Parts: sequence; structure tokens; C-alpha cells
Amino acid sequence: MSDRSCTAGPETTAPTRKAAPTLRLFDGFRLEYDSTTVPVSVNGQRLLAFLALRGNATRADSAGTLWPEVTETRASGSLRTTMWRLHRGGIRMVESRANVLTLAAEVRVDVRTFIDAASHIEQFTASDAAQVPVLDGGELLPGWYDDWVLFERERLRQIRLHALETLAEHLTERRRYARALEAALQCVQLEPLRESAHRAVLTIHLAEHNVAEALRHYEFFRQLLYDEMGIEPSPQLQQMLPEAPEAPLQRAHLR
Repeated sequence: MSDRSCTAGPETTAPTRKAAPTLRLFDGFRLEYDSTTVPVSVNGQRLLAFLALRGNATRADSAGTLWPEVTETRASGSLRTTMWRLHRGGIRMVESRANVLTLAAEVRVDVRTFIDAASHIEQFTASDAAQVPVLDGGELLPGWYDDWVLFERERLRQIRLHALETLAEHLTERRRYARALEAALQCVQLEPLRESAHRAVLTIHLAEHNVAEALRHYEFFRQLLYDEMGIEPSPQLQQMLPEAPEAPLQRAHLR
């Protein structure tokens, strides 16, 4: 197979269609085309997912990352076989130019849509709270434990947490408190011990002058933090509620 130019597609013969293929990596691997899920072998899935997350990679890097436990020769052979099997299909998915592999430009990837949405939020260019469902994605490739997947999973988790906090702040400034609280509580659900997420919740309650709600949430987080880590909230969080009663904390009974 020439390194100068090649294309690859899913491993089934497909008629000519006009729709762009969609690669979904949240909540499991799925390749969709014309509203149909296209079957892809395990090696094909790994190659497509790797390129979708990495953006581009040389043949040597792709082979070494995807087949790390075999010799370089065997890894290169496995990559060539995987490319050949993908190339048998009729959907353009992978391109190779100057020894560098990339997904075809027309392939839609849910991870990239997610990152674009998060970027707009971080830059305060999101026009409304419609980004909340976009950020409510599932886990990246659950059941995959390769180092490159674990790294990307944690990276995307951090992107989601920061974007939700920024979205909550942005909506609070615009007095869209219900949607702001939705984003902040979603962040709390994803990471219950994340103090900045609870700070966002308190900020929203106080902006609405719901002091009782703020006090209840503060005590909830304070007890949770004590139960899980044996520590108190930071002074910065405590100062948000200077008149908060310091009720005695008790360890939860373990059954």
C-alpha cells in the first residue's frame, strides 16, 4: 500500500451514499452512516478511535501505539491489514499522506463536537444554554483500558467539568438561574468532591437571594467532604456564607 495517498472505509460493501459518516466514541464505539450502524472489526475500531482522538499520527506511531506488545514488523503488518480491511468498504474514512494517517475531513466525530462546544463556552461565545445537553456526554469508550484511551478520558472529563462551571458562571451573570443551576449541579454530579462546582451552586443560590438553599447546600457539601476525606471546606468557600452555623460534624456510620 502506498504511503502517498490512500483511503479507507468500514469493512462492509456499501452503495454510494451522500451522507457523511458519524463516529461516536462516547458511551461506546459506533460508526453510523445513513442512520445505520456500520460493523467494524476490533482493530478497525481501535484505529479509527485512535485517529479521532489523536487528530493525526504517523504509521509508525499508530502501529506502535495500537500493537505495543509485538515487534515493529508485526505491528506494521497488523496496521497494513487493518487498513486493507477498512479499504474494502465503500465509505471514505481514513487518509494517508506523507506517511501520516488522519480521518477523512468529512467524518463527523462526537468528541470533536463536544470539544468545540466546550471551547465556545470557555470563550463566552455560547449564545444560550443549549450547550448543556452537548456537554452531557457519557464516558469515553467504556471498557477500553489502553493508556492512550485513559489519558483522553481524563482530559475530556476535565474539559467537561471546567466548561460546565464556566457555563454556570456565564448564565448566572445573565440571570438565567435555572439553567445555570442545571449546569452547576451536573458538574457536582460528575465530581461530588469538587469544591469549585459547589461554589458555583452557592453563587447561584445567593444571586437569587435563596440563603436557605445556599445554607442547606453548604452543609451538605461540608458533611460529604468530612465523611469522605475528614476535612473542612476551604476558607474561601466558608466566607461565602459568613453567618453559616457551624453544626458539629459526625462520621457516617458504616454498615
